[in-house]
Amino acid sequence: MTDSPPGGGRRDGRRSAVACGLIGVAVMAAVDEIAFHQVLGWHHFYDRSTPAVGLLSDGLLHTAELLALVAGFFLYADLRRRRALSPGHAWAGFLVGAGGFQLFDGVVDHKLLRLHQIRYGVDLTPYDWAWNAFGAMVLLAGCGLAVRARRRARRDGRG
Repeated sequence: MTDSPPGGGRRDGRRSAVACGLIGVAVMAAVDEIAFHQVLGWHHFYDRSTPAVGLLSDGLLHTAELLALVAGFFLYADLRRRRALSPGHAWAGFLVGAGGFQLFDGVVDHKLLRLHQIRYGVDLTPYDWAWNAFGAMVLLAGCGLAVRARRRARRDGRG
């Protein structure tokens, strides 16, 4: 087999994973912010102050998520333009980014730093388990795809 995909350059697994990992983080942050902060109104990014500070923290989170999304898509577009996108690594990166964000939010933001909780006025246990289990499953799926993509690249002589 060859290192080059049909019609162009050499596939770049690492950059594909990084670009789509950034997109995965941004998409999961957007889902969290839109669904739980805005639509359901369960929490703000920072709930340990006034509602105005909570709203400001949501705006800052939204800004960071949009910047990550734009940066990720610029990197993705560059990989596509150079015909260097490795689809297996890209999907792995997306899932690792999304699951990693979800798990980080659930463990670090919710429990260690206590910036906010998923909900208030309810037993948090089922929410915490569901939140973190979902993040862990997505992260593990991404890790599985990363192993598979790495093996496939080595088998095809690209890594």
